[in-house]
Amino acid sequence: MGRRFRFTALSALAALVAVTALHAQSPAAGDWPTYNRTLTGERFSPLTQITPANVARLREVCSFDTGEQVSFQAGPVVIDAVMFVTTDTTTYAIDAGTCALKWKRQHPHGPTGLRVNRGAAYDNGRVFRGAGAGHVMALDAASGNTVWDVELSPTHAGISVPMAPIASNRVVFVGNAGGDIFGITGHVWALDEKDGHTLWRFDTVPESGPARDTWRNAAGVPPTGGAMWTTFALDAARGVLFVPAGNPAPDFVPDARPGDNLYTNSVIALDAKSGKVVDYLQVVKHDYHDWDVSAGPVVITTRGGRQVIASANKDGLLSAIGRSPKMTLLFQTPTTTRENVEAPLSAAAPVRFCPGTQGGSEWNGPAYSPAANLLFVGATDWCSSVQVVRADGVGGRAGAFWSGATQGFGTLDPLDRRQGWLSAIEADGGTVAWKYRSALPMLAGVTPTANGLVFTGELTGDAIALDAKTGKALWRQPIGSAIGGGVVTYLAGGKQRVAMVAGFSSNVWRLPASANKVVVFGLPD
Repeated sequence: MGRRFRFTALSALAALVAVTALHAQSPAAGDWPTYNRTLTGERFSPLTQITPANVARLREVCSFDTGEQVSFQAGPVVIDAVMFVTTDTTTYAIDAGTCALKWKRQHPHGPTGLRVNRGAAYDNGRVFRGAGAGHVMALDAASGNTVWDVELSPTHAGISVPMAPIASNRVVFVGNAGGDIFGITGHVWALDEKDGHTLWRFDTVPESGPARDTWRNAAGVPPTGGAMWTTFALDAARGVLFVPAGNPAPDFVPDARPGDNLYTNSVIALDAKSGKVVDYLQVVKHDYHDWDVSAGPVVITTRGGRQVIASANKDGLLSAIGRSPKMTLLFQTPTTTRENVEAPLSAAAPVRFCPGTQGGSEWNGPAYSPAANLLFVGATDWCSSVQVVRADGVGGRAGAFWSGATQGFGTLDPLDRRQGWLSAIEADGGTVAWKYRSALPMLAGVTPTANGLVFTGELTGDAIALDAKTGKALWRQPIGSAIGGGVVTYLAGGKQRVAMVAGFSSNVWRLPASANKVVVFGLPD
């Protein structure tokens, strides 16, 4: 697994064929039409106006203040120099060159518990987003008017839809969050773009069949988990949807849910037309650390010709999964501190482990540069200590979090012991090319460009650009607000711009409240 893949003429031909197929799915160079730019999730931008030679000259062009103070984690979408960005309750359309507001639309479903929404999708003149407790909406991109608003089924107390949908071929793909809440399981819906009606639904915890037989829970302990809260990836050419499914619950007490608990903590390949399982790989088995397979995967063909699904998750590992002939694990590379990962948790005393419940990769997954053949992964380095209840005393009630810990989700290490990492990992063999350390967790989107730059942001409030080959910081701009949302680059008025979503108000991440804003950077005229 660790050997470098030999680049032969045959592998080169395979790579060319695969890259050509994926290129057919590529958006216009100056747009950013979905959470990770491409349906396959690379986050790579072909724009070249900003280079390693001139990036130090980047300056703030404009900013847009939403007037809100929530946990601003959204990934912006940009189409023809119009940016669409979401908060928990509101969708904004702004001029991506001047930051002037075009329209805003507040949905009628109220805030969710965590007050977070991670973005929208665009297709055929419409903007699609999740809202409130189990709703998905389509808005007219020109006016912001609601085209349709549907309530997903089933809906239970605690379900929400914070993930950024993806939309393709007149279908919207979306899933629900809430997998840490008693009795809630994950579902994937394919909705008709025209009116929102359900074309098919896939249950990550099926009601019957071989996967359901992997749950051997006692009476009164309902199968729980497998929810989704970031985004998906889609290989439109082959018609395969890749779904990251979250942890089983109660999170820390596997003895209350014996078995493999399928399809939780898996990357699931679904037929995009029918919703049937094509294949799957359970990345985290018998989880008892709340290590969701959380972030959207990236579907790539490496320089060596390997067809790979790259998945970076809360376990602090980048997992490279081969696609053909069957999904298999190729390699795993640590992206953060991993300690005490096999020690059993105890009802007698807290047990410390790393990464903790807020560790590893969260809502932003890997980015891939085909030019460098590197995967870039941001991660949190923050450990937890958890003491559990006995399996026969897990209890639980509808609508309530169900971790199995004696206190919430345990105790995180002191704030001064947390940090973050951005790792550059060779895509064919998993070798670490370089690591960049941040004083705080790395949560923001990561965007590599064709000119060898990597843009991202830090919770310290710094926007940064790194050299893709070395990790050297080439540009740094403090903006005064924590950056934990999307980082995108696009064209506006023919000029390359870089936008970052900033501002947090979150008890989970323990950051000072600050205004939610989008800050846009560009080269001086």
